[in-house]
Amino acid sequence: MQPQPKTADVSALLSLDAITKDFPGVRALSGVSLSLYPGQVTALVGENGAGKSTVVKILTGIYQPDGGRILVDGKPVQFATAQAAAAHGITAIHQETVLFDELSVAENIFPGHAPRGRFGLIDTGAMVARAREILVSIESDIDPSIRLRDLSIASKHLVAIARALSIDARVVIMDEPTAALSHKEINELYDLVEKLKAQGKAILFISHKFDEIFRIADRFTVFRDGQFVGEGKIAEATQGDLVQMMVGRAVDHIFPNRVSDPGEEVLKVVGYDHPTEFADINFTLRRGEILGFYGLIGAGRSEVMQAIYGITKPSKGAVRIDGEVRVIRSPADAVANGIVYVPEDRGKQGAITALPIFQNVTLPSLGRTSRHGFLRLAEEFKLAREYTSRLDLRAASLETAVGNLSGGNQQKVVIAKWLATQPKVIILDEPTKGIDIGSKAAVHEFMAELAAQGLAVIMVSSEIPEVLGMSDRVIVMREGRIVAELAGAELTPETLVRRAAGIGESA
Repeated sequence: MQPQPKTADVSALLSLDAITKDFPGVRALSGVSLSLYPGQVTALVGENGAGKSTVVKILTGIYQPDGGRILVDGKPVQFATAQAAAAHGITAIHQETVLFDELSVAENIFPGHAPRGRFGLIDTGAMVARAREILVSIESDIDPSIRLRDLSIASKHLVAIARALSIDARVVIMDEPTAALSHKEINELYDLVEKLKAQGKAILFISHKFDEIFRIADRFTVFRDGQFVGEGKIAEATQGDLVQMMVGRAVDHIFPNRVSDPGEEVLKVVGYDHPTEFADINFTLRRGEILGFYGLIGAGRSEVMQAIYGITKPSKGAVRIDGEVRVIRSPADAVANGIVYVPEDRGKQGAITALPIFQNVTLPSLGRTSRHGFLRLAEEFKLAREYTSRLDLRAASLETAVGNLSGGNQQKVVIAKWLATQPKVIILDEPTKGIDIGSKAAVHEFMAELAAQGLAVIMVSSEIPEVLGMSDRVIVMREGRIVAELAGAELTPETLVRRAAGIGESA
């Protein structure tokens, strides 16, 4: 039974009532509700893909809802633009706020809304003075007149907070605000939150770290698969309660039946370290196996895969293919050694959307479709037809531009492109992200076929049913490190979330 949205509470400073948001082929939000109260922190909890980011964009005027109401002080409002949301006192502190290194701190705090003097010109003195007041209010001694590029990462984060407070904020949204901060700076952020509460501001706090949620939040709201699941007071809940609410759902479709019979080891990663992204990564992969990688946002899963593929360079560690150490300095080296990577962002990293399907598929295999330096069109079409037909690609013709395909068919083009290189290992990073149920089922069926044919598959996924339904083993990462390797009876939704969030088994 689908949870029913609650009625908006008129005592709340801001409420979302039965909000719905659709994107092509995907319902991101289905009748969700959320209430934020003055002087209180509400934690918005949910696994990746639960709809948290979509809600933030609706609250800040970037997206408009397709249904439901937004209420401020109990009165319906519309945030047609980001400026309209700001005019109602809504401000957001994002994990990755865009700042400008060549501008001063004050200019970064007041982009587009600096104080103006006579003739409409920016009043630099007033801007610097106001910036200093805001910085002092958050107990920062940063000089507002210096260039941003001269600050540390933590100080830049304080500038981002000051920017958010540069409007007359009534509602402050904090989206993963501690991701780039040290332990000392996190404690300073907690002190800032207490000051904002004392000023009567309503705070929406989004974090995957349960220790933060239980330390800082007064209330919680849980989303799951774009739906409102429940809410309550943090003092009346346990970590186990929230985990159960986050993951307690039915699988949307049947995953292919697989008889797993992994063969010999094909890939071994030993002691992989990166200065900022991950540390002490060790795992093996066997022929015919699907190895799942699960973790919350910022866990470092994609960064590990990009290092294995040669996009980034680890500070130390080794990759062994069929027992032999291979040096991989670039994606070309990886492909030459039988490793291919289907990225999460297929539009920007996986395909050239302006080119037709057949050229995208054959791009890494031009040696097979050319002779004496000249491309052979018939060979290109033959190769593209072979691999797109195996994936049941739906398109008018192989000359259709990839940009004109649905998300699911674009993903099939990217997978077909790399399968045409006849790899030993295929890394699929969020292989079904943003595609419809039918296309998901087709990708899952094909993944099962690839494993049955002896290909070694790594699947990075944030969808728990996909991880459970497709993986032979699952490696769980948190904060750049492997924290668990699970298989068999250990593979449960609760175990995945607990390990990914750092919740003790006794919690």
